[in-house]
Amino acid sequence: MRLFLDANVLFSAAKSAGPMRELLSSLMHAGHELRADDYVVEEARRNLLLKVPQAAIQLDALLRIVSLSPGPAVVRTHVSLPLPSKDKPVMEAAIALKCDILVTGDKTHFGPLYGKVIDGVEVLSPAQTARKLLAS
Repeated sequence: MRLFLDANVLFSAAKSAGPMRELLSSLMHAGHELRADDYVVEEARRNLLLKVPQAAIQLDALLRIVSLSPGPAVVRTHVSLPLPSKDKPVMEAAIALKCDILVTGDKTHFGPLYGKVIDGVEVLSPAQTARKLLAS
């Protein structure tokens, strides 16, 4: 499956060698394609530099296993997105890149969309993604 990673997922995976980094590694080793675009990468990098500057190096290492698309990718969805303007490009990129899943830990803005499919893209939390794709 093709998975689009939100900035908060990239941030968490770069910040520490914890569950998020392990999840991404497991997904990649299971044959899933990890995708992102410049928009989410720059947001992750900006937040890392503000909060955990030493983790920016780990973000660069992580991006070696992620297929990057220049962007943000722009697409007009047929569905009205109940998202703030800063989050709409994330959903639009996942749609434009024909991803199967948008992986986001942003419960505040994307939480109401968890489990829903929007223009072919299912919105899932990291835990939901792990249960769906890695459960034995």
